[in-house]
Amino acid sequence: MHFKEVKGILSARNGMNIYRGCTHGCIYCDSRSKCYQMDHDFEDIEVKVNAPQLLEQALIRKRKKCVIGTGSMCDPYLHLEREIMYTRKCLEIIDRHGFGVTLLTKSDMLLRDLDLLKRINEKSTCIVQMTLTTYDEDLCRVIEPNVSTTRERFEALKILRDNGIETAVWLCPILPFINDTEENLRGILDYCFEAEVRGILCFGMGLTLREGDREYFYENLDRNFPGMKQKYREKYGLSYSIHSDNSRALTRLARAECRKHGVESDTGRVFEWLGTYVDKQIGEQMSLF
Repeated sequence: MHFKEVKGILSARNGMNIYRGCTHGCIYCDSRSKCYQMDHDFEDIEVKVNAPQLLEQALIRKRKKCVIGTGSMCDPYLHLEREIMYTRKCLEIIDRHGFGVTLLTKSDMLLRDLDLLKRINEKSTCIVQMTLTTYDEDLCRVIEPNVSTTRERFEALKILRDNGIETAVWLCPILPFINDTEENLRGILDYCFEAEVRGILCFGMGLTLREGDREYFYENLDRNFPGMKQKYREKYGLSYSIHSDNSRALTRLARAECRKHGVESDTGRVFEWLGTYVDKQIGEQMSLF
């Protein structure tokens, strides 16, 4: 890892990435794409050394409370977070100033900060988003090798449920010829329903590939799924959007099961919910969807 001072930490939509790069090793990661112009090795994590100070300054200047989001480009719970604790420091700042938070992760390390999440949740919006792609644990360790397994994430979702913290699941990416099966989808959905997640984000069954990401993905296909790279090249060429042949049927199944279990699957409504600040101290309550 290396440290870098940056000029700002919050985006126009109140999102932040404390780190840049990743050590989780997911074979499909879009953040590897060259379009993001990363000037260091992807596994050499850039730590935005002044992120907590910048966040505090930004929150002090804000006229209205809002939801601060993190995890869209870089997981807030990378391995180095155990030691340097920048995500925790930022959560402490968010809590101190009475803002809401939503974070997206694949790591059960977030349970370390359950005390802070509960405190934020008592006062305002607090939603944890978890990515689930693969029900089979052995397959999970191949395509997402250095992060909490799907089962471990499921257990974390149940703990959050039991502590009154609402959750959402990103059901993506689904890799053609690898995990685009009804068995896989039903396994993930059963986890979601048991954990009582409130929303599921699904953009069809497939993935995106572009320069930088594509090369890493194909390298891992060669290593772990002999002959699969050629199958992808023949079917998809250099396409950005890669759709499973099973996409339509699996998407219909996912939406039908969500309706059956009362889980919101309309992406627009889920995103609106994720971004809505609720001041629980003055009784401003919002119906979920």
